[in-house]
Amino acid sequence: MGIQVGIHGRVRLAAAAVGFVACWSSGFLAAKVGTAQAPAVTLTLWRFLVAAAVLALLLAARHAVATCGGNRPRTPGDARAAPGLGNPPRGRQLAHQAGIGVLSQVGYVLPVYGAIALGVSTGAASLVDAVQPVVVATLAGPLLGVRVHAAQWAGLVAASGGVALLVGADLRASDAPAAAYGLPAVAVASLVAATFWQRRLAVTSPALPALTVHTAASVVVLVLVAVATGTATPPRDPTFWANATFTALVPMLGAYTLYWHLLRSVDVTVLNALLFLVVPTTTLAGAAFFDEPFTVGTLTGLVLAGAGVAAVIGGERRRGAPEGVSDRAGEHAPGSAARG
Repeated sequence: MGIQVGIHGRVRLAAAAVGFVACWSSGFLAAKVGTAQAPAVTLTLWRFLVAAAVLALLLAARHAVATCGGNRPRTPGDARAAPGLGNPPRGRQLAHQAGIGVLSQVGYVLPVYGAIALGVSTGAASLVDAVQPVVVATLAGPLLGVRVHAAQWAGLVAASGGVALLVGADLRASDAPAAAYGLPAVAVASLVAATFWQRRLAVTSPALPALTVHTAASVVVLVLVAVATGTATPPRDPTFWANATFTALVPMLGAYTLYWHLLRSVDVTVLNALLFLVVPTTTLAGAAFFDEPFTVGTLTGLVLAGAGVAAVIGGERRRGAPEGVSDRAGEHAPGSAARG
């Protein structure tokens, strides 16, 4: 019986891993479809409005269940609180989480959507998911005083070379302006800044309230940007609404749920490896569905970037959880599930 339970558990874990990669990858593909129907700002705004409404309902429902069950959380760290529930951040913690949310959500999604709208392939845009953990692991040394192995620096160089090869191959085969490839770099910088901001906080906010704050703060910023650029009004096309709803529910909330499920069962290093798998998955899907370029240069770039990522996350595993760099789940949610 124990063997059967173990086998079933491994099957469920494998299914969750496959679902996680598929959900994450689908966000880039949906962006390709959505930005053909509306400006990137419009799609991003309405995606986050849908997500904010769903999160508000979930938060209200979970608080109601916790209250009716006599399990009302008293503090963010209350052991009796429902997992990920707790009390919403307040005061300075609220301001911190709002800032982190804007960086990890608006600062990530809008540049990626903008790049795809300008003609950058979905595979090249998805490189953000491979590069961000590599940059964070490597910069932990100079920024947080953590020892970084030589192999990790070599991995960063290899990953950067792979990115350059893939972007070069994409640039030669597409009509996207060269400047458009700088937008994913902006997304990486924004995610890295949000990650280090979160790591420096003394208190980690519960998952659901924090994500709700992140999304609400992002909506405020996006409304201002959309009004200023005259892109707030959505198209009447039903496919736009289907796309906005899909991107809110599947690559955002669906992937976030799977991420937290996996984080309870596997090491964060494994999750970083799964994030890299988003890149070849998206690249192959983009070639199949949108006739995006897949050349020898593309394949070489993927292999080299993969080797670099493996070197960096391998160094992370050997290093373990260093002092001052917590491996708590709340600090490793990739982009607060804003990605894709």
